[in-house]
Amino acid sequence: MTSDKTLGRGPLHRLRRLILRGFRQLALPMLQRPRQVQTAALCYRKAETGVQVLLITSRGTGRWIIPKGWLMRGKNAGEAAATEAWEEAGVQGAPPATTPIGSYIYDKITNSGLPVTVETLVFPIEVRSLAQDYPEVSERDRRWLDPAEAAGMVAEPGLQQILREFAGTLRETSGG
Repeated sequence: MTSDKTLGRGPLHRLRRLILRGFRQLALPMLQRPRQVQTAALCYRKAETGVQVLLITSRGTGRWIIPKGWLMRGKNAGEAAATEAWEEAGVQGAPPATTPIGSYIYDKITNSGLPVTVETLVFPIEVRSLAQDYPEVSERDRRWLDPAEAAGMVAEPGLQQILREFAGTLRETSGG
């Protein structure tokens, strides 16, 4: 019969310590990483039927989204959102707001296949015109929709809420 002290220093004990150390040094820091930040453009126009928002398809899955991307050196978040709107949807708009109308969280799947939690700041951009030729024209579709209908087409619950609130805010502002 062996004593408890002998068992405490055996191979199972060493394996447990190794696993715990690996978790503390490798896995735990990844789980506690701060969120990445993206910026997005909620592109809208005033039409005869009311306000419409522009959705585009994502390149990878074809889901309906709004133009978004990473922050850019030398640009504030609103300017980066306007740049994404141009590159992804051909939007030529009014100068972007300096304050986001909201934000939402989603998990972006990286090239390695691992998810990264991203907080996306959403800036409204009134569309003045849409170009027919822009950087990602062959990679995306775009569609104008009522904000409530657009909310039903996007996957992210936080973006759905922003679209619903945007529709309500515009109705209140326009008196309709």
